[in-house]
Amino acid sequence: MANRSSLVFSGIAPHPPIMVPEVGKDAIADVRSSIDAMREFTNRLLDANAESIILISPHAPLELDSFVAYDGPQVYGDFANFRAPQAQLSVAVDEDLLNLITKHAASQNYGIVRLSDCKLDHGTAVPLYFLLQNGWHGKVVALGYSFLSTQDHLRFGDCIRRAIDELDRSVAFVASGDLSHRLKPDAPAGYNSGAHLFDEQVVEALHVNDPQSIAAMDQGLRRLAGECGYRSILVALGATHEMAPQCEVFSYEAPFGVGYLVAQITGPSGFVEAAEDLASLARKAVETFTRENVQIKPEADLSLLLRAPSPCFVSLKTLDGELRGCIGTIEATKRSLAEEIIANAISAATRDPRFPEVTQDELTNLRYSVDVLLPSEPAEMADLDPRVFGVIVEDDEGRRGLLLPDIQGVDDPRQQVEIASRKAGIRPGEAIQLWRFRVKRFREADPPIPSD
Repeated sequence: MANRSSLVFSGIAPHPPIMVPEVGKDAIADVRSSIDAMREFTNRLLDANAESIILISPHAPLELDSFVAYDGPQVYGDFANFRAPQAQLSVAVDEDLLNLITKHAASQNYGIVRLSDCKLDHGTAVPLYFLLQNGWHGKVVALGYSFLSTQDHLRFGDCIRRAIDELDRSVAFVASGDLSHRLKPDAPAGYNSGAHLFDEQVVEALHVNDPQSIAAMDQGLRRLAGECGYRSILVALGATHEMAPQCEVFSYEAPFGVGYLVAQITGPSGFVEAAEDLASLARKAVETFTRENVQIKPEADLSLLLRAPSPCFVSLKTLDGELRGCIGTIEATKRSLAEEIIANAISAATRDPRFPEVTQDELTNLRYSVDVLLPSEPAEMADLDPRVFGVIVEDDEGRRGLLLPDIQGVDDPRQQVEIASRKAGIRPGEAIQLWRFRVKRFREADPPIPSD
């Protein structure tokens, strides 16, 4: 298995406070596309298993020839300046990662000024608000760019990449920035008839999967547009210049004369390969055990995802889509996800009480999927959405039942809770507690072709 960078996701996020419902109120209808896109943006970041996020903002205090970083151990933000003090957030700083970035930046003669004021600017707070609202939880490094040159911002991004890889922990990079501010006559920075060309070139570069071409854009066009996200994007490009681009534009809109872009630059590093890794590991575990009565051991060179302990469920289905076995764990019981998958795959094939053991004759007729469970959180019935969240139910006697999300035919939260309760042997009407959770789902892409 090839070595992979610990930088598992990078993307571009807008930061208009009007996107925040407590700020925008009814006006959020005008930025609904961006709000919805931030949900998909967060889902990709969750799929990447990002433990920490680096977020660089145009609205942090600017230094002439240095970059800036909000110091820890905690940073916080609110939208009091936008008449919504009740909208607040607080996140721990990843001080290990910040120290490594500082070290690698210093090796290239770039300084990082630590900001003693831990209250985040809105360019940081808005994207972070949506990441937290949509289910990501972790630590952050909040940065601001400088007045240095294009090449300096690219090189600073490379320093960040080196720091991430030395840390050996899954990290995402978010470039906060809006595009042109001059797209309509009533736009905040006035109107310029050519400003739309800047936005079009950035979006087109992503559509054709050539993000690095953004660094070569005409600087006169950039100034004409009155943008505030270009240097944030440059740092992201510097961090990802050695990585294969996986660009996708989730949303672009300009309802108020300012361009709001939500996009991915690089996806979960090796995510497609990881899907095959996890599903093929489950297949190999079942086929080896069924044919040889031997439980395989994980390979020595595992990806970050497979090395970390994590609960999971393994599902076996026939090529016609019929369930053939499903067993999993609500909490990690093994030292690594790889070991968890092996054990649960064998149990799904041999111990699911609904089905007989899988036989050798069936092996070529099976497809495999692995659901990796993300941390659960307490929930009420109103918090559930069977398409997005799985549910765990528990009664006063400690009996627990679980139902995965996005199951065909399960569309109603009450139906979801009823099925999970029934699996635990909990009778209707008994007092229960609820938790919800997300999953990362890894499926085999296509049915395997039987060998001769």
